[in-house]
Amino acid sequence: MVKYVKIKYELIKKDGNARLGKLITNHGTYDTPIFMPVGTLANVKMLTKEELVDAKCAVILSNTYHLWLRPGADTIKKAGGLHKFMNYDGPILTDSGGFQVFSLAKNKAKDITEEGVHFKSHIDGKSLFLTPELSMEIQNKLDSDIAMSFDECIPYPATYDYVKQSTERTLRWAKRGKDAFDNENQSLFGIVQGGEYEDLRKYSAVETVKMGFDGYSIGGTSVGEGKETMYKMVDYAIKYLPEDKPRYLMGVGEPFDLLEGVQRGIDMFDCVLPTRLARHANAFTYKGKINLKNSKFKDDFTSIDEKCDCYTCKNYTKAYIRHLFVAKEGLGGRLLSIHNIRFLVKMMEEIRQAIKEDRFLEYKNEFLSNYEDKAKL
Repeated sequence: MVKYVKIKYELIKKDGNARLGKLITNHGTYDTPIFMPVGTLANVKMLTKEELVDAKCAVILSNTYHLWLRPGADTIKKAGGLHKFMNYDGPILTDSGGFQVFSLAKNKAKDITEEGVHFKSHIDGKSLFLTPELSMEIQNKLDSDIAMSFDECIPYPATYDYVKQSTERTLRWAKRGKDAFDNENQSLFGIVQGGEYEDLRKYSAVETVKMGFDGYSIGGTSVGEGKETMYKMVDYAIKYLPEDKPRYLMGVGEPFDLLEGVQRGIDMFDCVLPTRLARHANAFTYKGKINLKNSKFKDDFTSIDEKCDCYTCKNYTKAYIRHLFVAKEGLGGRLLSIHNIRFLVKMMEEIRQAIKEDRFLEYKNEFLSNYEDKAKL
């Protein structure tokens, strides 16, 4: 009989507010801060488990709403849980489905109720109703390492009164979800909301922490607000989160946002950005993003980035990858997905080393000076 443990976090050292730590899970122990690729439908788009392992990924994400509709939580439970179903033996985090549900709820005032949310399936238009209890039931069946509380992802901009009412309801939903949670193998993270308002962020953080979750996420960012507003949202909340629990900033994947988040004390990040960019021929490099469809790469027989150690950079040139996109061959998107994910994972490795050596700000400034210079060319 395998003995399972709740997610544990060990703080190793700090460099300013930047944290070097360890995330201890049922599927291995991993250094933080980390970037987590998104596998919405139980796969990181275009990539196999072996390619994720080769890129040195740790935690990956899947989505409760999408898996609820296809193939269904019961099917995944019969397979032995999400790990066995998708053949991934690293840690998995499941998003509660809140972001997708609220984007599908057309009339926020009518469709978002105290009990839950009414919305239409994006597949066939069928009427659906998701509650905190049902979100927990689905995630328990998926048997991920980390489940997320069901919350409202507040739109931006929104009035103070709307955000206040939504934040209070999210807290009530968090309590209901925690009461319904029933999987001893799984950990449950709470989500802090509060929009752009400092007092509401503080209120949400303090009250969420009182409930005693296994980790804490800062939600409601990257929903249309400017960068400075997003960073303030993090600042307003993070000071009230416990040091001995992991801190997760949802939906963030731009390199400069990762750096800003780490500087503020974030341990975990996720985003669909690396694979989404890859499907449109965009690649991260240490000098900025490039688009491989650009004609200047037609006869460029160098790798995407000379500092990158990914499979793509070791084996293929910009000219070849450009050819794949021009010829509409799917391999181009696969090769760039491998590169972009490894780029962000490797970047986090470098950040961890910089924190270890008390030179995080030096690393950040050097990275951004090179990255921004390229962006101006």
